[in-house]
Amino acid sequence: MTVHPSLQNYADAWSHSIEALTELVQPLVEGEWNRRTPCPGWSVRDVVSHVIGMECEMLGDPRPIHSLPRDLYHVRSDSARYMELQVDVRRHHTGLEIVSELEYTVIRRNRQLRNENRDPDTMVPAPLRSRQTLETAMRMRAFDVWVHEQDLRHALDKPGNLDGPGAQVARDVLLEALPKVVAKDAGVPPHSAVVIDVSGPVEFLRTVRVNAEGRGSIDGSPSLGPVVSLATDWETYYRLACGRVRSAAVADRIKIDGDQELAEAILREFAVTP
Repeated sequence: MTVHPSLQNYADAWSHSIEALTELVQPLVEGEWNRRTPCPGWSVRDVVSHVIGMECEMLGDPRPIHSLPRDLYHVRSDSARYMELQVDVRRHHTGLEIVSELEYTVIRRNRQLRNENRDPDTMVPAPLRSRQTLETAMRMRAFDVWVHEQDLRHALDKPGNLDGPGAQVARDVLLEALPKVVAKDAGVPPHSAVVIDVSGPVEFLRTVRVNAEGRGSIDGSPSLGPVVSLATDWETYYRLACGRVRSAAVADRIKIDGDQELAEAILREFAVTP
């Protein structure tokens, strides 16, 4: 690949996850494509259709001309409506057609990455007709594909790759959103600290500190007197942060020390993906 060195990590993580995802779905029989995934409202077919659609947009393909049905209960926002179009337009496709399009799209994206020589700060199209840097776009594709690989693994009961390169990208993306969750969304008071201790394949300890103005920051130093400490495992952490599960359903996998009410407020706001 000829991508900029600062983009290589994201290109490698994307490649690892997209190959694993492709291997997961290649042998599926038709009935397995309809299995529900942890992604609200989406089946295995829908998740793969979403991945194909987003990769096609990275390639610059025009979005399909398609009208969404009015009765999709899980489509409640402009963002969800935007994402659903690439999914719904493929809902009548067979598993074989989906796999063929996925494989062809991956070939095209790999070719694009091999020839990529733009600066990481180059502005490129983003969802909802906005703009983002190339670095952000590649980072979010690595994150998105890893999370959806995990959605498929959960639906198909084929666990794995929880510690792959995509998981490292996912950790960083999710941790970046944590200060807002704690300080603004959950309303943890100024001059407070919240410790998050995660074990398992991806292990880390982070402290979110809320300053006098109520703004949050995050670092790797422990706090001597946190108002709340939350301990859990990596799989539970990412599933909570990606909105795949509610805290009540995994309460036995979360250890809470400190202010119970604040802890519950944090967990209520923990999901940061659209």
